[in-house]
Amino acid sequence: MAEADNGLRIDRLLAARLAPLSRTRIQRLVADGQVLNGARVVGDAAERVNAGDTLTITLPPPEQAEPLPEAIPLTIVHEDTALIVIDKPAGLVVHPAPGNWSGTLVNALLHHCGDSLSGIGGVRRPGIVHRLDKETSGVLVVAKTDKAHRGLSAQFADHGRTGDLERAYLAFVWGVPGHKGVVNAPIDRHPGSRVKMSVRNAGREAITHWTLLETYPDVTGTPIASLVECRLETGRTHQIRVHMAHIGHPLLADEVYGQGFKTKLSKLTPRARAAVEALGRQALHAARLGFEHPVTHEVLSFDSPLPPELETLRDALAGT
Repeated sequence: MAEADNGLRIDRLLAARLAPLSRTRIQRLVADGQVLNGARVVGDAAERVNAGDTLTITLPPPEQAEPLPEAIPLTIVHEDTALIVIDKPAGLVVHPAPGNWSGTLVNALLHHCGDSLSGIGGVRRPGIVHRLDKETSGVLVVAKTDKAHRGLSAQFADHGRTGDLERAYLAFVWGVPGHKGVVNAPIDRHPGSRVKMSVRNAGREAITHWTLLETYPDVTGTPIASLVECRLETGRTHQIRVHMAHIGHPLLADEVYGQGFKTKLSKLTPRARAAVEALGRQALHAARLGFEHPVTHEVLSFDSPLPPELETLRDALAGT
């Protein structure tokens, strides 16, 4: 280490020098005994380095990326030889990722579909063409064959601008945004957070159409929250959550984009406040999905009713 590095924490130093590795990942490697200072195993990520120290980090082989079939209950809305439509509950991750290879929708589909999966790209696996956030509930479609995967992927890549793709979401938001409107604001990774997206001029095009459906009063009878329908013209990560927060109306119970609105909870009726606090996830639901069947070319449309926890929220906000 150089003189300029003297006194720096090992985890901070390595995270700065090894950009692909996060500080959390470095700390985990230290805990696993994968970091040496000279010939000595580093025992604490907070240890300070001295000028002249030599740090060695060993990266273990990647985790097995092949998801395994798991008997996870699914609500199946439609299934044929080419595709399957699922009504996903909140809390279910769609696709395996590092550190999270089990308990996902893909694991469940591998078990449910079995030999009916003819293979995507030569591998017997379900073809994910769009995703819902872990804590967003609602309807989504998955391909079972290569042909279906290509056809559905083309529709989602085009965002339905020249076809029959339709995606409608129900979102409970703070405030009353108006009767209807469009948010046309590009989205990119947030510069200061690994888990957030944000509106940025250099981001990818993102367009959300919204329509007001219902309004809900606070303890004085003044409207404080709304139910809006959001229709996607594009499909960016966290698009509805980012766009509604961007226009000043973040989703209820959204811990990532609605932190600044927690003070409004005190203005809700006790019943409504309890419903929001009990939700444990952003109040967003994929209520409708329409598309052209990639094999039969029939136009299909599927609706998903609000799950019980959002129905409870709706009733509590409305006072019914």
